[in-house]
Amino acid sequence: MRADRLVSLVLLLRRHGRLTAPALARELEVSTRTVLRDIEALSAAGVPVYAERGRHGGFALLPGFRTELTGLNHDEALALLVAGSRRGAQAFGLGSALASAMLKVVDALPESHRDTAAGAVQRLLIDPETDLLSRRQVAEEVPDAIVAEVRRAVFAGHRLRIRYAAVGQSPKWRTVDPVGLVTVRDQGYLLAMRSGADRTYRLSRILAAEELSEPAQRPERVDLDRAWQERSTRFRTGGDQVTVLVRLDPARREELVGTALAVRAEETDADGRLRLEADFQDSRHAVWALWQLATSAEALAPQWLRTALRDRAAAIAASYTSQPES
Repeated sequence: MRADRLVSLVLLLRRHGRLTAPALARELEVSTRTVLRDIEALSAAGVPVYAERGRHGGFALLPGFRTELTGLNHDEALALLVAGSRRGAQAFGLGSALASAMLKVVDALPESHRDTAAGAVQRLLIDPETDLLSRRQVAEEVPDAIVAEVRRAVFAGHRLRIRYAAVGQSPKWRTVDPVGLVTVRDQGYLLAMRSGADRTYRLSRILAAEELSEPAQRPERVDLDRAWQERSTRFRTGGDQVTVLVRLDPARREELVGTALAVRAEETDADGRLRLEADFQDSRHAVWALWQLATSAEALAPQWLRTALRDRAAAIAASYTSQPES
């Protein structure tokens, strides 16, 4: 317990720069006397902690002192920072670095904790590749060399030349100013600027990448979460988006909401079924989403959607009116 407290004390001083003994006592939930004894123990062990007198005094560490997890390289440390999502590390080309970093973390544990940690890991499964219905969650495959080149340009603030295969177009080379990387449901995206305009590129469609020496023309600071939300809004409100009115079994609501771009309005009919007004990316998206819900959903409008679903159902029914050929 004391060893953990000593480490916490050092980390508190690293984070805050200077803290008084009473402040440290509150943070560590111990007495001021215990804090003073711990400070003496750290000093005796060679940790450069010193006391500053006066009204704004307290305890601090010598400038430049830091604790390090020995042996972690840049990519391994980066992988640990995105390890909240194992697939996030994979999407950014850091899967092997994450595995290597975790081995070093385990090796750095005290021997008494190592076996316990290994046993605990066997009891946890995070983000499996299949769900309860055995549907496989397929992550996009992007060559590590391409992702590494993109990643270097993003971090270095350099321009990036990519050969990109947009949907329905032949691959073309283009030079962009990279802003950041985003992963959503196992799909990786590069947020960039081109000729001053925002652009979003799917990593799996980048066929080649080359970091240039020129500095990227991009904002000094960026809020990636906000940038992604803004681009998502523009995507939803552009193109061939359609709005449909659906009558739905409440038990299937989450399935519809999960596939729709947005739900504009929702109310409950007298019989308990839901009536939703929802947006879909295009007509094909709307037909697909409603078809998955079978008789649990009825498209009320527009008429073209009702016709498309009826014709599809009629075609399937017709294929079952005769005996199969032996």
